[in-house]
Amino acid sequence: MAENFDVIVIGSGPGGYVTAIRSAQLGFKTAVVEREHLGGICLNWGCIPTKALLRSAEIYHYATHARDYGLTLNGTVTPDPAAVVKRSRAVSAQLNGGVGFLLKKNKVSVIWGEAAVERAARGDAPGQIVVRASTKPAMQPAHPAPKGTLGPGTYEAKHIIVATGARPRVLPGLEPDGKLVWTYFEAMIPSAIPKSLLVVGSGAIGIEFASFFRTMGSDVTVVELLQQILPVEDHEIAAHARRRFEKQGMKIMTGAKVTGLEKQADSIVATIEDDKGKRVEAEFQRVISAVGVVGNTEGLGLEKLGVTVERGTIVTDGLGRTNVPGLYAVGDVAGPPMLAHKAEHEGVVCIEAIKGLLAHALDKLKIPGCTYCHPQVASVGLTENKAKEQGRTVKVGRFPLQGNGKAIALGEPEGLVKTIFDAKTGQLIGAHLVGAEVTELIQGFVIAMNLETTEEELIDAVFPHPTLSETMHESVLDAYGRVIHM
Repeated sequence: MAENFDVIVIGSGPGGYVTAIRSAQLGFKTAVVEREHLGGICLNWGCIPTKALLRSAEIYHYATHARDYGLTLNGTVTPDPAAVVKRSRAVSAQLNGGVGFLLKKNKVSVIWGEAAVERAARGDAPGQIVVRASTKPAMQPAHPAPKGTLGPGTYEAKHIIVATGARPRVLPGLEPDGKLVWTYFEAMIPSAIPKSLLVVGSGAIGIEFASFFRTMGSDVTVVELLQQILPVEDHEIAAHARRRFEKQGMKIMTGAKVTGLEKQADSIVATIEDDKGKRVEAEFQRVISAVGVVGNTEGLGLEKLGVTVERGTIVTDGLGRTNVPGLYAVGDVAGPPMLAHKAEHEGVVCIEAIKGLLAHALDKLKIPGCTYCHPQVASVGLTENKAKEQGRTVKVGRFPLQGNGKAIALGEPEGLVKTIFDAKTGQLIGAHLVGAEVTELIQGFVIAMNLETTEEELIDAVFPHPTLSETMHESVLDAYGRVIHM
C-alpha cells in the first residue's frame, strides 16, 4: 500500500526544502525526496562553500596587504589549500545538518532515494512516484542519510513539486575529467592551487572561481565568448570590474572561444580563437569549464507524462504549475534566473497558490543578482541599455566609492553605484553596484523597487553616516542633479 501525502517535493535544495517547510506550515502532510544530500547543490557544492572559500581568499588578501593598514605581520602568510577546503566543507556540513533539523522540526518526512513520477494527480486520484535507491555517487566528503528517513518504495500525493535543481553544462571539447578539466565541483576541493588556470565563461560561477584562484596565487586567464564579462550586468559595472580584475593580474579575453584542448600529463594546451579568427595556443595546469548550467529533468518520467520542457528546463506558468495538473516545478529546473533565493521564493509562491492563498507570479526583474568576487558585484532590475531598448527615457545617477568616507577608511575606495529611474514617473527601475560589500547593500534597492519607490522617497530618506550605504543615496541624488559629495 503506497504511503499517502498531501505534497511530495522532489529535491531538497533551497527551492525544495523551503517549499516543504512552508507546505508543512500550511497544514499539508509533506515529504521531500532527496538522492544525495540535504540542502542540494547550493548548500553542499555551490553558494555556501564557495563563499567560505572566497572568505579565506579575502582574509589572505588583507593579510598580504597588512602594511596598507599600518600593520606588520611577523612571519609569512601562506595559503594552505587543504585547510581552506576543510573549512569550506565544515561550513557546508554544519548547514546540511541544519536543514535536517528544520525538516524534522516542521514534521516533514524525508524519503531517501531517486524519484520518478509514475502519474500526476487526476481529479480525486492522487499522483504517484516511485523512489528507488540512489545510483548517483556523492562526491566526497559525502553526507549520510539522516536517521529516521524513509526509503525506496511507492508514494502518493495530491500535489507533486519538482525541485531537482541543475548541473554544470557540458560543451563538446570541454568535457570535464575531474583531473585536468574541472567543473565547479572539482574547483571547490583542489588538492593544490594550480600555478596557471584557464576559466572558460565569465558568468558568476566563472568569475568567482577566477577571483578566488587569482587571489590564492594562480596565473588566471578568463575566456568569454561575448564582448563583455559578467554578461548580465550593466556595461559600466562590468567594465569597472574588468579593470579591477586586470589590475590584479588576471588576463581576460572577450569575444573569444576555446576551440581545442590537448591534454598533457599534468597540464593542458588550449587553442583559443578570437572573433577575428586569430588562434593562439597556451598551456595551463588546470581548466575550469563554467559555461552555465542545465536543469535536472532526466529520469523523472516527465516525457511519459507529457510535461513541457524547453531548453533543458520545465515550463511553468509563474505559480509553479506545469501543463500537467497536479505537477509543479520550482527553482533552477524551472528556468532562469538560476539563483537560490529565486528558488526559495518561487517555492513559497507555488505552495501558497496550491493552498488557495493570494499569490502573485514572481517578478523576475525584482530578483537581485550577486557575484562574490573581489570586487563584489550586485544588481537588480533593468540595465541602462535594456531600459533604453524598451523605449524608456531614463535618468541615471552614478556615485564612485572614492567619494565615500567609510569606503576610504576600509581601504576599499574603488567602486561604483549606479541607479536608473524612469524619467516620466520617477520610478526606480534598476540599480547596479560594484565594490566593497555591495552584495549586502543591494537589498535596500530591492525593497525600494518592491515598494514601487520613486526618487522622492529615496532622496528624503536619511542614510546613516559613516556607511557604504550613503553611496546609494548619493547615486540617487546624482540622477536628479543634486549630488553633494562629488
